[in-house]
Amino acid sequence: MLSPMNSTHEKPWARAIILVDMNAFFASVEQLDHPEWRGRALVVTNGKQGTCIITSSYEARSYGIKTGMRLKEAKQLCRNLIQVPANPGRYVEVSRSIMDALATLTPDIEAFSVDEAFLDVTHCQLLYGTPEKIGLMAKELIYKVSGLLCSVGISGDKTTAKFAAKLEKPDGFVVIPPWEAKERLRHVDVTELSGIKSGIGGFLRKHGATQCGEVEKIPISILAKRFGNLGRRIWYMCQGADPDPIHTVLTNPKSMGHGKVMPPNTTSATTIESFLMHMCEKLGARLRHHQFRAQHFFAGVLNHELGWFGSKGKSTQPINDSKEIFQLASFLIHQHWNGEPVSQIQVTALDPSNEGFQTDFFIKVDDKRELLYTVLDKINDRFGEFTIAPAPMLYRSQMPNVIAPAWKPYGHRQTI
Repeated sequence: MLSPMNSTHEKPWARAIILVDMNAFFASVEQLDHPEWRGRALVVTNGKQGTCIITSSYEARSYGIKTGMRLKEAKQLCRNLIQVPANPGRYVEVSRSIMDALATLTPDIEAFSVDEAFLDVTHCQLLYGTPEKIGLMAKELIYKVSGLLCSVGISGDKTTAKFAAKLEKPDGFVVIPPWEAKERLRHVDVTELSGIKSGIGGFLRKHGATQCGEVEKIPISILAKRFGNLGRRIWYMCQGADPDPIHTVLTNPKSMGHGKVMPPNTTSATTIESFLMHMCEKLGARLRHHQFRAQHFFAGVLNHELGWFGSKGKSTQPINDSKEIFQLASFLIHQHWNGEPVSQIQVTALDPSNEGFQTDFFIKVDDKRELLYTVLDKINDRFGEFTIAPAPMLYRSQMPNVIAPAWKPYGHRQTI
């Protein structure tokens, strides 16, 4: 039971934002479910045959093991390393329970990723107390529903709260009051802030700013001219005054896609077609699930030295038929790929929409095929993804699912 705040409470903050960040989330869930692995060096890979580390326990990190490292290299650093295939369904289950619990604190919650959430508790202070007290409540709630520890950052804006959350991981708790944020960030490298990568960092560096405190000297109009509204936001972010609100409502996606890492230096057209069909089936099912269709698509395969082989294309009308998507994607790839070694594949719907469509009068709609997909999707929803699938996908077990980077617990991004 959450206790209301004391009548002698401190003065409420004008804006109070909490960022909850789970500690090594996937690895922590595995250690939770398997007590024999607790306190041991553990890495999670994409399937039993995965060679790239998705995440690692803090015990593994103490050996210098990092996300993105090859398993072979990691085992050289730690001989007794435990490899665990990812279990996305389980991680999503735990994430949903955490997000649901946090929503009892405040309705103003933004699930930033599968293991992070922003909470706007500005209007909760009179009920529960200071932002610090509410942050502790959030930690207690998460442990109660999941048995997992988390790190919490608290400040007056999203960017500073996220920066604070990573300062004392794991199981951290850092408060940066809004009136101290500008000074706390003054000597922090701009690329330490969420959303400022090497590209934006390089632009700021050209204008004499490598630390947050130096960005204020750049006229905001220069950033706005180069990056638009994002540029204006960056200017404020670096001063501990990020104006971005909590986004509680999901807008329609600007794109929707699926990609997979393939075996290194793949040159087999059959293997590529198998992976491609897998991605197109997933994309088609996802579009249909949300009553979306799309007309513009990208499909390509990646060679790390030469880049992407593929292009954008357009269907005759908006579609969500997996077979039609596959036919178009295959055409787009084979127009440009000539047998070069590749290691990644991607299919993306560039304009998904659930708005009314104007179909071509001269194109006959295949009602039987639409009915077939309706039945097929219901069977797969009930008995598991690809219970019924095209024959070439019989070996899809070698291509395990992953959680999409844009995953959200509700709405159209709720996808594995």
